[in-house]
Amino acid sequence: MASENWFLSLVCNLVLPITLLNKGTVYLGPKVAVLLALAFPLGYGIYFLLKNKKVNPVSVLGLLNVLVTGSLALSGLTGFWFALKEGAFPALIGLFVLGSSWTRRPFMGFLLLNPQVMELEKLETKLKEDAIEGQFQQLLRLGTRLLSLSFFFSASINFTLGLHIFSEIDPGLDATQRSVILNSQLAKMTGWSMVAIVLPSMILMMGLMFFLLRRLEKMTGESWQNFVKS
Repeated sequence: MASENWFLSLVCNLVLPITLLNKGTVYLGPKVAVLLALAFPLGYGIYFLLKNKKVNPVSVLGLLNVLVTGSLALSGLTGFWFALKEGAFPALIGLFVLGSSWTRRPFMGFLLLNPQVMELEKLETKLKEDAIEGQFQQLLRLGTRLLSLSFFFSASINFTLGLHIFSEIDPGLDATQRSVILNSQLAKMTGWSMVAIVLPSMILMMGLMFFLLRRLEKMTGESWQNFVKS
């Protein structure tokens, strides 16, 4: 399977749909904005399926996120329900990541064993020579479980932020006024999420990757730099 372009995946499955929901409702109307927001993760998911013959979980989550956000907006629900949604999605990702640690392909394996980053043939040869494939698999399981904790932490922070940001909107306002207020709340939530969640998560991810590489170094007796592409 070809390695995935994670930047393109994030843009199509998260950035563009969220931007359309946040900014497009006023100019396009809620129904058109939701349909366009759905088109990007759906299109990317179909492209990924045709190319790799498997479902892209990020696209599935992106579709669910847009569907739930759009459904809440169209149904007129505000406040607590948006805060609950903001906390639920990181929690679902955390459960998915945690569950993969009991499978033959822990999620951390997809991140660490990237052919664009690692010398996979050299690593596989070393693991077989030292008969430590089982130990390495356990290392991936440990890394995956630690990674899942970051998503559960993000879920709690997202929910707390959401409770403060998504205030109830006066039902007496017309649909356009309600959309403007809701878009403002969504934009504010997105901005705070980037600062309070995405940046710390990236730092944590880098720290976790370094931790795994150091454990790999002890396991193989070779510097981890020998297995990383220069």
